Amino acid sequence: MRCWRHFSSAVRQCSISHRSSCSSLPCHSVAGIFQDLDTGTRAASSKRGRITLYCPADSFDRKKLDEVLRATFPASAIKSYPDVFYVEYFAASDDTPGGDLFFFDYGVVACWGLDSAQEASVIRTLARQAAGTPVDAGEMEVDQFQFNYSSLEKPHIQNDTVTLHRKAARDHQVKLAISYALAQSTKLSLHERRVTEMVLETKHLPESLARTGKVALSPETIAKLIGKVFIQKAAVNLLSSVLDTPEFFWRAPDSFQALYERICEYLELEERVEVLNARFAVLQEMLDMLRDHENNHHNARLEWIVIWLIVVEVVVGVLEVLGLFGLVGSEK
Repeated sequence: MRCWRHFSSAVRQCSISHRSSCSSLPCHSVAGIFQDLDTGTRAASSKRGRITLYCPADSFDRKKLDEVLRATFPASAIKSYPDVFYVEYFAASDDTPGGDLFFFDYGVVACWGLDSAQEASVIRTLARQAAGTPVDAGEMEVDQFQFNYSSLEKPHIQNDTVTLHRKAARDHQVKLAISYALAQSTKLSLHERRVTEMVLETKHLPESLARTGKVALSPETIAKLIGKVFIQKAAVNLLSSVLDTPEFFWRAPDSFQALYERICEYLELEERVEVLNARFAVLQEMLDMLRDHENNHHNARLEWIVIWLIVVEVVVGVLEVLGLFGLVGSEK
């Protein structure tokens, strides 16, 4: 079962339960995480590790992140790309793959080969310091995958497990190509959660309108909701790199982009974006309807005020006319 969140509550519940089961596993040392896989019929053995993606911020302050990383790691362990920093957390050996970190500008951290304690330290001491707009701890998105190395198989992903050729064990760019797709999925999951929360927050409004003909929201509150929807829609479609093919692939070998596209297809990024935009459209249409309803109600109230003012003016005019003929207000 795939670990990322969908909009439907049933699939979302499955995702949550899957992550809960992942988090309940006992912690092991780095040597314990990477263990030989008994391939039986295969001559070569594989090494297995974990990939964890965190979204602790809406974005990173790139300058601040550069300063924090260079104060923590040697310069030789850091490499900068247009929209991501790579860090070699610890070097690979003959027995274990290395530990790698990727800090994406749009607030996602991809950890390869680290244990849970190391990941927590990275998020707490590095990511939080460089967060441009931090995400609340309860809102932080976390996705987990597995990876292993094989001498016989081409790079691919299946059942949330990434398989890499052993020749790529020390090539961080292969991991970067994969991490781009995984990070975009994690960022998209954050937007999916926020939109779901807005749907739950506003789902009673059309029900109330259908039942009572009224909505217990002020025009100001409706305008704020419209603004929230627009901010989220802009974050997905205009302001972030969630939908873009990263600039890294312009200069990378074609095989890297092909691998990236296969991961995107596995994670169904395009389909999820379409569903997300469909939800934005429904929310926008509903809020526009509520705003029009409130405007019509306000206009009707103004019309009645004008009508009563005209009635008062007519009454005053009639009294003045009657006064001219001495029928009203004359003293005997």
